Amino acid sequence: MLPSYNLDKIKFATDGPTFERAVGLYEGGRVTKFKEELNGFFATVLGTKSYRVYVDRRHYNEGDCECYLGQQDTLCKHMVAVAIYAVMGGKKLSKEDKELVSSPVCSGKLGELSKEELAETKKAITSAIRYIKAYTGPSRIWFAYQNSLDEGCARLSKLVSGLPVSEQTVKLLINMLLRLDKKLCEGGVDDSDGAVGDFIEEAVLMLQEYAKLDSSCIKAFKKLCGQSTCFGWEEPLVKLLGKV
Repeated sequence: MLPSYNLDKIKFATDGPTFERAVGLYEGGRVTKFKEELNGFFATVLGTKSYRVYVDRRHYNEGDCECYLGQQDTLCKHMVAVAIYAVMGGKKLSKEDKELVSSPVCSGKLGELSKEELAETKKAITSAIRYIKAYTGPSRIWFAYQNSLDEGCARLSKLVSGLPVSEQTVKLLINMLLRLDKKLCEGGVDDSDGAVGDFIEEAVLMLQEYAKLDSSCIKAFKKLCGQSTCFGWEEPLVKLLGKV
């Protein structure tokens, strides 16, 4: 039986260094004696020594490992490597599978999305934004909550970094940023670690790159005129309107 999670879940919800080390273990054939049980997956992972590892079928970050981090109830590279094996079944990872996008960057490619691509991108953005939600739980789940914000921002970073540069995509991105801004200002999001704020600032830098590549993109910044955002991120984009 396949796990409830997929590779994207593992990649976007795991910190970059841990994911990269886990990929190294997986690709190096270090996950051995893999077997499935009713509720999860067992394996022996060869590191500095052999570690017996268990990973839950529903939640890849729940399980057990004999390593130091695992004994401290901390997600370790060995558990992530077993989760990758559970998803991939020993198959080779592609370059895209392993690629980490930590922040939004301009693709540098001019063009527009087709009607179908635009609809799919809007749907994917909405799906990623669901991870950026209000914090209403007890203090003991605060770290898990922050991980959810990180995951949402990671998913959005991957999505927007592949977009072509055009006025069409600028409109899409501005709508996304305004939705995130509303969540920060009115939606009860606890961005204490600054993950969402940092994503917004990096996306603004990306939009400034858009404007350099295609000046027609600047027209879409008009929607930001008169907007009062939670930390004034719209200001450098609105200023560009005066240069058109």
